[in-house]
Amino acid sequence: MADDSDLERTEPASPRRIELAREDGDVPRSRELATCTVLLAAGGGLWVAGENVVRHINEMLVSMLSFDHAQAFDLDVLLARTTAGIGGVVLAAAPVAVLLMLVAVASPLLIGGWLFSVKALQPNFGRMNPLSGLGNMVSSRAVVELIKAIGKTVIVGTVAWIVISHQIDAVLGLSVEPLKTGSAHLVHLLISSFIAIVGGLVVIALIDAPYQMWQYANKLKMTRQELRQEAKESDGNPEIKAKIRAQQREMARRRMMSEVPTADVVVTNPTHYAVALKYAPGSKGAPKVVAKGADAVAAKIREMASEHHVPLLEAPALARALHSHTELGDEIPEALYTAVAEVLAYVFQLRTYGQRGGARPEMPTDLAVPPQLDPQNPAAKNPDRRKP
Repeated sequence: MADDSDLERTEPASPRRIELAREDGDVPRSRELATCTVLLAAGGGLWVAGENVVRHINEMLVSMLSFDHAQAFDLDVLLARTTAGIGGVVLAAAPVAVLLMLVAVASPLLIGGWLFSVKALQPNFGRMNPLSGLGNMVSSRAVVELIKAIGKTVIVGTVAWIVISHQIDAVLGLSVEPLKTGSAHLVHLLISSFIAIVGGLVVIALIDAPYQMWQYANKLKMTRQELRQEAKESDGNPEIKAKIRAQQREMARRRMMSEVPTADVVVTNPTHYAVALKYAPGSKGAPKVVAKGADAVAAKIREMASEHHVPLLEAPALARALHSHTELGDEIPEALYTAVAEVLAYVFQLRTYGQRGGARPEMPTDLAVPPQLDPQNPAAKNPDRRKP
């Protein structure tokens, strides 16, 4: 049952899946919404500028049909008058044409957005398969398109019947109106009827746009297996990543171990923790932690320190505090300056003893470690690792 559920398309499409679909030219589109938007823009543009366009057409017709006998046989005059008349009409209609062009270009932003895909332009001979064509004819998409076509016919037909029935008297009255007045009235009736009828398509567009987005999201749904496979391809195989992290940890451990021979002292727990400290005399900074570890790593640090004659100092509280509140390369916390200073003083005295002899220095035992820095002390309450 678990395997069957992994093969069902129940998961929303991932961003990568949507991106690949867009690269293939597959985006949600609503032709009804785009068509409705352009037609409404055309109706609105004609409503505002239609009277000016009709006036220029009327002037062009009057100018072209009014000429004397000499002008009728003068080709240059006829061409000039025709060019001027057509130019006036074009200029008058230019705002409407520009509006339609802008709306047609901007309409994809309503759903799907702009998209240019080279893959969509490549030939696909699979689309010429007659079996695929027959399958598309009886698909659920074809049924939806049929329902939309019937709905558009019913809605547009109903709105057109209502508009025309309410304007029959006005249309019949055009025959008794003067030519100019009747022409303007006719244009007004046509534009208002056009806008009303196209407005009926808004209902179809408002239904079609959400449906297209739902259908697109449903088509791109993925199975759980596909999501896991995509995660492996995009983020890498978890097993390989685990091996890489293990190698990185091993390389970091080796780099850390290479710093142990250069340390001035190794503070131990004595068995669970080990922290190697290094101090550059004359530097303005505090001593730094060059290596640290617990259990097996701590044992390795102690072993390397012994091999390279780095002093080992048993100071359980100090070792725990340093291990808990520092990272590799960090300077020691200010609250531990006094304790570490006693340790380094002992180390430097031990070096002098080894070079010159004399009385052997006593190992410090009672180091001043603030209780709140010792993880095993009840007074420690979530201490800051970096700034105690």
